[in-house]
Amino acid sequence: MPFHLYFDESDLLRCRFALSPLWETQEAVRTLSRPGRHGYHLPWLRRIREDAAALDLEPLWRLMPEGGHNPDFVCPPPVGPFTTFEEEIAAVRAVDPLVARDDMARALADKPGSLDSPTGRRLLADPARAVQELADLLERAWQVLVEPHWPRLRALLEADIAYHSRRLAEVGFERLLGEISPQLRWSGSTLTVVGTRGDHTRVLGGQGLVLMPSVFVWPDVVGGYEPPWLPAVIYPARGIGGLWTESAERTPEALARLLGRARADVLCALDEPAGTSALAHRLSLAPSSVSAHLSVLRTAGLLTSRRYGHQVLYERTPLGIALTAQDP
Repeated sequence: MPFHLYFDESDLLRCRFALSPLWETQEAVRTLSRPGRHGYHLPWLRRIREDAAALDLEPLWRLMPEGGHNPDFVCPPPVGPFTTFEEEIAAVRAVDPLVARDDMARALADKPGSLDSPTGRRLLADPARAVQELADLLERAWQVLVEPHWPRLRALLEADIAYHSRRLAEVGFERLLGEISPQLRWSGSTLTVVGTRGDHTRVLGGQGLVLMPSVFVWPDVVGGYEPPWLPAVIYPARGIGGLWTESAERTPEALARLLGRARADVLCALDEPAGTSALAHRLSLAPSSVSAHLSVLRTAGLLTSRRYGHQVLYERTPLGIALTAQDP
């Protein structure tokens, strides 16, 4: 079912990218219950299986109907590009209970049997308490499912944003949308999101649009959010096929002999731009060691660096790309 977003000139000037730890948490919870999403994430599923089994996620799953309304208040679009989980969950706790009740009732009605289930009745009977219960559950899900892996996930999401920001400057908004996903179609001043949950239209009215890459949303593209929330489109991030692959396994032996194993691993890990902390987590190295290797590689002309928000991102130069493409 399509979702139509109607733009004017001021909306085009206010389109921006953002990432959301809370969104990734919500979608990680959803992924646990959707076998069709498991393909890319089997290594993650194996790592979190025992801890995830200790979570009672049923209240959240009740609010996640396939093809129906999903509550916007549980995961509102971030107001800034680098919003923290703590800031996002505080916004959830501050939601008006009456707004939350209407949101929950619509979601429960779209999932057969949920509206009259004990959980559904409990959530609707005391929406103020339900908001806090759901926020507590999301916080526990973040701590168990996402936070231990957040440096790796954030690196991929930030790399996606960096790449698509460059493409926006190079090819413009209309072509960028087609590159992000074939489910995004631009005609005149209207963006149509094909295959979304529900059938909606929204006039942006000068608010612009938030574009959010997501690790766990694959294979879906989600277009939505109704007032008072900012309009947003969430799409699968680039590179998720290699998300859980250890970069060291792809390091050519000849390159390791030339540069040294650790330095070659750092160079080969930069399939997408990444910062020091993300690389250290991915390679199980001390951040100080990774920083030293990055400095040497940059001085040698194999990397470039640029500041993005709160951190410095490194990416390979053409020479660095050529070296990593060598046969083992």
